[in-house]
Amino acid sequence: MNYTFIHYPKCTTCQRAKKFLDENKIKYTERHIITETPSYEELKTIIEASGLPVSKFFNTSGLLYRSMNLKEELKSCSDDDKIRLLASNGMLIKRPLLIKKEKVLVGFKEDEWNELK
Repeated sequence: MNYTFIHYPKCTTCQRAKKFLDENKIKYTERHIITETPSYEELKTIIEASGLPVSKFFNTSGLLYRSMNLKEELKSCSDDDKIRLLASNGMLIKRPLLIKKEKVLVGFKEDEWNELK
């Protein structure tokens, strides 16, 4: 089974991650985070499998996150509401995501990704 690589092609971090996957011959299926935004159910499964808090899945450096003042807004939201918000717009999701069953990597940190080899 391949990994699922959810990314935004114009994102330089995603481009570096894709290059890493290709250079290391790691098989993956690509998904564009905007045209194929993960659903609420899918995100809920991904987040549970990751063992990370929902907040780690927000693209906190993104323009949309900042323009919506989510740093303050999210403080009073339930995890369920946060996941619904993430599912509403792929630009809110931290990228890239690399997923294979119970293995979920959020963002591109080469030292973490080296464990895939």
